[in-house]
Amino acid sequence: MAKALRVLGWTMGVACVAIGLFHLLGGNAALPGTADPGPTVDSFGRFMGAIFAGYGAAWIWAVRQRPVPAWAVRWLTAVFLLGGLGRVLAIAVGGRPHWFQLVLMGIELGLPPVYFWLAAADQRAHGSSVGRAGRTGERAGRTDERAARA
Repeated sequence: MAKALRVLGWTMGVACVAIGLFHLLGGNAALPGTADPGPTVDSFGRFMGAIFAGYGAAWIWAVRQRPVPAWAVRWLTAVFLLGGLGRVLAIAVGGRPHWFQLVLMGIELGLPPVYFWLAAADQRAHGSSVGRAGRTGERAGRTDERAARA
């Protein structure tokens, strides 16, 4: 399960960075189902592309840790789920979007349960404990080592 978490996390990170950069560089052309949304939507889309690339970089950072911190996976997953719920809200308020947005919504609502389930897999595989705040036992161990040296 730890390997599945790492593979899914890397895939998520790389995909989000790529999609974010595509939106940042492509502007309105990166938005399916829009004819000519104008400069305001272009500005917003490019900004959100940069934010999404940063989100992907956060996933890459998380899966490069040893062990992968469960707290980071849970937070990143919660943000992703919130985006999917935002799409549900958009449908309720404005109606059905372009079909590709529905595919994305399915991914954004379908993947979070998997990530929540796998969140602590790498920590368990490394024998690290997970505290209330989600800090690994490894971090707590470093504090104990510093205290022992003092």
